[in-house]
Amino acid sequence: MSGKPRLTYFNGRGRMEPVRWLLAAAGVEFEEKFLETREQYEKLMKDGELMFQQVPLVEIDGMKLVQTRAILSYIAGRYNLYGKDLKERALIDMYVEGITDLMQMILTFPFLPPEAKEKNLESIKEKATNRYFPVFEKALKQHGQDFLVGNKFSWADVQLIEAILAVEEKIPAVLSAFPQLQVI
Repeated sequence: MSGKPRLTYFNGRGRMEPVRWLLAAAGVEFEEKFLETREQYEKLMKDGELMFQQVPLVEIDGMKLVQTRAILSYIAGRYNLYGKDLKERALIDMYVEGITDLMQMILTFPFLPPEAKEKNLESIKEKATNRYFPVFEKALKQHGQDFLVGNKFSWADVQLIEAILAVEEKIPAVLSAFPQLQVI
């Protein structure tokens, strides 16, 4: 394996997308191996490559990491995107967990039956505009900084940008009431 991290996942966004975003934000080049057949996936499981028999799998720094949160935490810490102390890390973790809750609704969207998609879009819009985006808008407005934590670009900022773009992809005018979020 070269010095570049290697990402193994299906050919789609899914749970690997935040990993791609975070590596890109850190300026880290990576390689991808797409699982194109069931047999490739089963071989990884049979060979013991997947601790919990699921992907994503990221090979980095001589390790084989699984579980999206663990992968993201490692990358954020490795590339100085995880705050300067435990207090900042706790704030980053809270923001990231909220964003993950919102993104879970978006991740499941393609797998919904057609008759459930409209209801799901309404739920995404309602939760984004009433629960999640107000938190980030308030945080940015209160401390008058361009970043969520410590006036420094962090994992939370990367995840927020990804979430905003994912929601806007489904609901284009979703940021109309959030001027702070419009400028990040």
